Amino acid sequence: MATQSIEIQNAALETTTYEGVVVLLGRAFFALIFLMAALGNFSPQTIQFAQSQGVPLASLAVPASGVLAILGGLSVLLGYRVRVGAWLLVLFLVPVTIMMHNFWAVTDPQMRQMQMVNFMKNVSMLGGALLLTHFGAGPWSLDARRARQARV
Repeated sequence: MATQSIEIQNAALETTTYEGVVVLLGRAFFALIFLMAALGNFSPQTIQFAQSQGVPLASLAVPASGVLAILGGLSVLLGYRVRVGAWLLVLFLVPVTIMMHNFWAVTDPQMRQMQMVNFMKNVSMLGGALLLTHFGAGPWSLDARRARQARV
């Protein structure tokens, strides 16, 4: 009976190559925007823009948000402590979305539309990050490897 239970557990943990590739690609594509955009958070232009948007202590907050984006993005990309990394991205996305893409305060129709698109893009990424906080990294990740080693 115990052997049968172990076999069922192992079968549930096995995944196909297709599933592993899909989740790995999903994590990589999701992390890419954070890793590429985060470097801009250390530029004087980005800090000045954030100041013009009313971000308090922008000279500290903007680089700090860049660090959150890099750490969270790398965590998701590598599949290492993905739930923690995804929460870092949530912590990054919530204030950035509200303060930097406040389309409701923009009077120019074209700029309002552009900010609304960026706002909704961030909301969708927030949804993806929240899914990662719940479901984790998937089968092809350092987290899964660590879990497999712990079972052995």
